[in-house]
Amino acid sequence: MRNWLVLLCPCVLGAALHLWLRLRSPPPARASGAGPADQTALFPQWKSNRYDVVVGVLSARNNRELRNVIRNTWLKHLLAHPALSQRVLVKFIIGARGCEVPVEDREDPYSCRLLNITSPVLNQEIEAFSLSEDASSGLSEDRVVSVSFRVLYPIVITSLGVFYDASDAGFQRNVTVKLYQAEQEEALFVARFSPPSCGVQVNKLWYKPVEQFILPEVQGTMKTGAGAVLHRVGACCPGQSQSFEGTIVWESQDLHGLVSRNLHKVAVNDGGGVLRVITAGEGLLPHEFLEGVEGVAGGFIYTIQEGDALLRSLHSRPQRMVTHLRGLREEDALLEEEGRAHDDIVFVDVVDTYRNVPAKLLSFYRWTMETTSFRLLLKTDDDCYIDLEAVFNRIAQKNLDGPNFWWGNFRLNWAVDRTGKWQELEYPSPAYPAFACGSGYVISRDIVDWLASNSGRLKTYQGEDVSMGIWMAAIGPRRHQASL
Repeated sequence: MRNWLVLLCPCVLGAALHLWLRLRSPPPARASGAGPADQTALFPQWKSNRYDVVVGVLSARNNRELRNVIRNTWLKHLLAHPALSQRVLVKFIIGARGCEVPVEDREDPYSCRLLNITSPVLNQEIEAFSLSEDASSGLSEDRVVSVSFRVLYPIVITSLGVFYDASDAGFQRNVTVKLYQAEQEEALFVARFSPPSCGVQVNKLWYKPVEQFILPEVQGTMKTGAGAVLHRVGACCPGQSQSFEGTIVWESQDLHGLVSRNLHKVAVNDGGGVLRVITAGEGLLPHEFLEGVEGVAGGFIYTIQEGDALLRSLHSRPQRMVTHLRGLREEDALLEEEGRAHDDIVFVDVVDTYRNVPAKLLSFYRWTMETTSFRLLLKTDDDCYIDLEAVFNRIAQKNLDGPNFWWGNFRLNWAVDRTGKWQELEYPSPAYPAFACGSGYVISRDIVDWLASNSGRLKTYQGEDVSMGIWMAAIGPRRHQASL
């Protein structure tokens, strides 16, 4: 008997210790019910039931109606059929924070960057680049020089110019200046300088006038032969503009080079914030945008359009910010209430904008790995209808549940856009790797694990679909081509 007591004593002590630790442990948190401001409940350390498929539905904060449509259609069907609901977990993916900058005050509607215009220079012509009085002028060996820039509020470019050469007795060179819109092969404006036609000298530059158009894009458009959208003076509509990316190229038509300067040795006159020079060295511009040497061999003259409207907008910005922040607080409360009512939302610690959708997705992958046991993950959007029976049938018929597996409708060799909503300035290749488009895709658990584990090191690009393609190019998953 004594021997039995000796053997049982450690077991009894272990059981008692285990019971004591469980009684001291707090109850598990519920991530899907965490509100936008409840950041501590975003990633609870607990494991739910095992699911065959986790469905992540990307949704914007203000898309409540679309979420309710899903709740009343395919998600309702799922919950009404235990054979399905026990196999599938559905969660809407929403950024826990809204952008604190009103849409009217952002650089573009897809990000949360403030359009930081202060003290705009109005009702006068502005020289984009200028040299100091003591700057030396002389010919360089560079025969082609270019600089790229972004216009954040409508301007009119009136003249293109080249730097003055102090050694010239008059103007003795032949130079062509061209202005291109990003991704366009034909120049928007061209000015040619030669000894018999050198234009007008202003400060240390020679200028020639060009046909005047408003940049960037606004309503009331016209097409040029190159397919570029331009707008004649007088067609501007304040508040409807987007940014314009352009490149100015100076080309010497002689054997000797241009009078040029490094970008850091010229003064950029941004008109109070309406203009921004973008460079390859900053990582903002692919090298394919450049022609010749990056630098400045002249400049351009421009005027700011709709100055009165700009001043009114800047004057009303403080009140607009107050109203917007009040609206964000109300939106937070509504989302928190929605999350509690439906228990189907994961709030990820991301500012909810279009440009941040890839970061939302990576955060959801982390949440999924830390909270859920599953075999496959299906990513979709809140404007899509998912036939889950068809998904399971396809998985069974095609044996689509192995490791390192990616099922979707793939685009191959898709050209990288350098302008517009899908603008990508940080991915240098002219084409994306294969990426899934359409209503969504399915990936195996090991891929979700890899994405979650490396989420802090993966670079995000302009869209979640192309970002996923770039990330997957690193591991080469087995692709199954088929629409969901």
